[in-house]
Amino acid sequence: MTYVVTEDCIRCKYLDCVEVCPVDCFYEGEVMLVIHPDECIDCGVCVPECPVDAIKADTESGLEKWLELNAEYASRWPNITINRDAPPDADEYVGVKEKYQKFFSDKPGEGD
Repeated sequence: MTYVVTEDCIRCKYLDCVEVCPVDCFYEGEVMLVIHPDECIDCGVCVPECPVDAIKADTESGLEKWLELNAEYASRWPNITINRDAPPDADEYVGVKEKYQKFFSDKPGEGD
């Protein structure tokens, strides 16, 4: 088992989860985070830190797409281990549906 970041993170990109991760397995894209599935130790400490419930166990049904996306972009985006402010408009995207189709970007974020 591993944890994955899902669509709910897109355009919200709160970073509370990264500073509690004991193995630094988060990677930053322009509009979301991902978890490297081979680095995640399945501890789950990041799950309650996410204010939009975007982190899920990969054992939940229907998350295959997100596991693949997390694995792909964790190898392309920079590692992030520090908490910074969320985007100024993050709250406006909480609960928005179909964010992947509307807002996903494959561009990397800043990282550390």
